[in-house]
Amino acid sequence: MSHTIAEKILLAHTNKKDIKPGEFIEAKLDLYLGNDITAPLAIEEFKKAGFTKVFDCDKVVLVPDHFTPAKDLRSANQAKVLANFAAEQKLKNYFEIGCMGIEHALLPEKGLVYPGMLVFGADSHTCTYGALGAYSSGVGSTDLARAFADGKGWFKVPRNLKFIYKGKLSKWVSGKDLMLFTIGQIGVDGALYCAMEFTGPVIRKLDMDSRFSMSNMAIEAGARAGLIEPDEITLDYVKNTNKKAWSAKTKIWKNLKSDPDANYAKVYEWDISKLEPQVACPHLPSNVKPVGELKDILLDQVVIGSCTNGRISDLRAAAKILKGKKIKLGLRLIVIPATQKIYLEAVREGLAEIFVKAGGIFSTPTCGPCLGGHMGVLTEGEVCLATTNRNFIGRMGSPKSFVYLSNPAVAAASAITGRITHPEEI
Repeated sequence: MSHTIAEKILLAHTNKKDIKPGEFIEAKLDLYLGNDITAPLAIEEFKKAGFTKVFDCDKVVLVPDHFTPAKDLRSANQAKVLANFAAEQKLKNYFEIGCMGIEHALLPEKGLVYPGMLVFGADSHTCTYGALGAYSSGVGSTDLARAFADGKGWFKVPRNLKFIYKGKLSKWVSGKDLMLFTIGQIGVDGALYCAMEFTGPVIRKLDMDSRFSMSNMAIEAGARAGLIEPDEITLDYVKNTNKKAWSAKTKIWKNLKSDPDANYAKVYEWDISKLEPQVACPHLPSNVKPVGELKDILLDQVVIGSCTNGRISDLRAAAKILKGKKIKLGLRLIVIPATQKIYLEAVREGLAEIFVKAGGIFSTPTCGPCLGGHMGVLTEGEVCLATTNRNFIGRMGSPKSFVYLSNPAVAAASAITGRITHPEEI
């Protein structure tokens, strides 16, 4: 029987000879991840069930990134639970502040995720790793507790949707824009409990940072996973992050692709040659408009960062626009690199200095403002343009605030003018 890349990965982690969409399966996991919000509950349930030792300490990853550096006593206690459990279980993949980063940028950077893996993460944006050709899904804390105990998880085999992008990307258009456009076309439930597969000439030319942005936001369309078949760009990335795995598995990864006659519930095909930068308007990631239609929207805050757009290419794009300029008086610009490695790269390249001289701040890695945690919480009536992934009511603070989503170039240009702005205006 023919299979998609998602089905092949799931099947390879079972003892079954075949699987089909809608079927429930039990599968062996390669990695299981928790953060300072979700892992404490998983640890509590793990211990409540009577377990004292995790199934495989090398497969557990804990990253306190959401409310860290701790913003208050409660968040400090949450992080302490992770630190204690990591020490107790002798976990090598525990990343405290100083060596941490936003989890979905950190794990690929550390070489912990690569093609063909099956990953559970107690965070909805675990789907990010699909950019590497891994099947990765967000799950609840009790699912994570079960993974701690026996290294397995339950899955419902998803239906598959194929997205083919043709044409050539215009200047200032990135993977973030492709994904915002896609969600705008199909809606926030357009891929509900499906595996999205991104392909076509445009995808094959995208760099890894743009691919990560696309897979990261698959959940915003309701998907369980967002995958891209491994190619030379993928292999080059893995070679630089996990040379051991790359050396051992290159031949396998080159054949990790969907069969030509694989079954898809639906296939979408678009020519995006005329696509301009996209902006998601309040209060849904699917409420998408071209940037040119929103130039009258005034801003109080701009956030550049997150697991969607906090990588070095994102910071370079923003710095290119901000260099030698000042942000609008009265506007807050917050720039957050996704990992410590990216932070240091930005410092070495002079990007951090550009942001600060422009009137912004340059922060240590944290999820912070993305979920209205800290480092940029909005009050009533305030409007923010962010490179994050969600703009639901109250997502960044007050339920009477407003969040727009864009790529980093649009965000940087908008910080200068104080309104949503196409980079070509600067």
